[in-house]
Amino acid sequence: MPSRHILPLFFFMKTSAFSLLLLTAAAHAEVRLPALISDNMVLQQDLPANVWGWADAGEKVNVKFGGKSAEATADAKGKWSVKLADLASGATGELTVAGTNTLTVKNVAVGEVWVCSGQSNMEFTVRGALNANEEISGGDFPMIRHFTVARVAKGEPQEDCTGKWEVSTPQTVAGFTAVGYFFGRELHKVLKAPVGLIHSSWGGTAAELWTPWPVLSGDPDFKAITAGWQKTRDEYPTAKAKYDADMEAWREAEKKAKEAGTPPPAQPQAPRGGDTLGSPSSLYNGMIAPLLPYTIRGVTWYQGESNAGNATLYRKLFPTMIESWRTAWHEPDSAFLFVQLANYMQRHDEPTDTNWARLREAQTVALELPHTGMALAIDVGDATDIHPKDKQTVGKRLALAAEATVYYRDVEYSGPMFGGAQMEGEKVRLTFRNGEGMKPAEGEKVKGFSIAGEDRKFVWADAEIAGDHVIISSPEVKAPASVRYAWADNPECNLINAAGLPASPFRTDDWPVGPAPVKPVTK
Repeated sequence: MPSRHILPLFFFMKTSAFSLLLLTAAAHAEVRLPALISDNMVLQQDLPANVWGWADAGEKVNVKFGGKSAEATADAKGKWSVKLADLASGATGELTVAGTNTLTVKNVAVGEVWVCSGQSNMEFTVRGALNANEEISGGDFPMIRHFTVARVAKGEPQEDCTGKWEVSTPQTVAGFTAVGYFFGRELHKVLKAPVGLIHSSWGGTAAELWTPWPVLSGDPDFKAITAGWQKTRDEYPTAKAKYDADMEAWREAEKKAKEAGTPPPAQPQAPRGGDTLGSPSSLYNGMIAPLLPYTIRGVTWYQGESNAGNATLYRKLFPTMIESWRTAWHEPDSAFLFVQLANYMQRHDEPTDTNWARLREAQTVALELPHTGMALAIDVGDATDIHPKDKQTVGKRLALAAEATVYYRDVEYSGPMFGGAQMEGEKVRLTFRNGEGMKPAEGEKVKGFSIAGEDRKFVWADAEIAGDHVIISSPEVKAPASVRYAWADNPECNLINAAGLPASPFRTDDWPVGPAPVKPVTK
């Protein structure tokens, strides 16, 4: 190359490098917001609403909305946050964040914010719900906003997530969580306030995936969970090698099957343990931790199917998870409302004892925590589908629980709840809370009660309503020792109160699974 071209080329390279350096520095200095602080968001009313993000260490950031402003300085890691207090309920407008650059968040509203989490029955969308076409066409609610957290499993708590706020319209609502949407729609109508729904769920997941690792690893009662995953990880290399060999053999077998025109063999399943998905705490890390700075009113939760195999452990795991979220959010009194498992699977001719019945009991135990509420689905399930389509009833019952326990409206939000049992000869007198106006939902007889003596052999029982009591008896049991109600996977039960809300399943005994052990005959 002639020498006269060398200087301009060198000058261009040097100038470009310098420009790139300036651009990089400028980009680094720009204020950045998390996915949740974005267009169409809802800020929590009546509480100081947190707004946060990142900038250069030491950079001053000013946030303005609705006539309010707050300023913060980014810490050594570049993090900053402010709280906007006394925001007017129902206010809308633009939120500005100004540092070295200025960001504008459009169409912001002030109202009620709820996180909607759990497994597949929370993930279930409006497009699959009962009367879906009608619900979608009627989904024009500009003040209902929905944010779906992208599904991701992580080994460590994350600071941000992927997703966007969407306004409820006939074009968007089909993809909203159905339970969350029907819950939010009810609150919106009753409270006359905007509602923001942060949807973070993943089908087929157990509660331990949504619980922080320090909480699980620090409690010996959860050692089986943490040690079990470690064993899975330790065994993964061997399992992966076998899987690879099995896959190679399967591909060959599939090829031969195609040539022969016969059905191919079943494909081997990949072993767990090669990535984070499936590990305890992985969904908390990836899908809850990024939400923690956001100011919310509470949580709605629909999960439990994946833990039905160990209801005993769930009795502690579920309340522990609830408390761990409250601690992480720094809101010990925040509301946590959950759905009890719906009726599902075949109906038994005789009284039985099932995992799902015991899981429902474990869920009910969580009501001992303050600021909790439970919506029943024992009468709206589907024997053949673990994902019942009537999510409207479930959402409305969650909303009733919120109205009564969070917003202090004078509404009945619970069906009859077992209060106590008194043995009266061959009969058992049961007392109930929330039992005003008890009656059968259909027909003239109350169904769903069974009774047993010390032999633990349950038979169907007769039930007589006497005010807020129900008197249970059977000619086959002369000395009652226990009564159970709706104690099955898919029980035939019909006890409701005057508000039309179903009675919660329960038992008066604490017997282990199965009948009483057979005692040897002694002479």
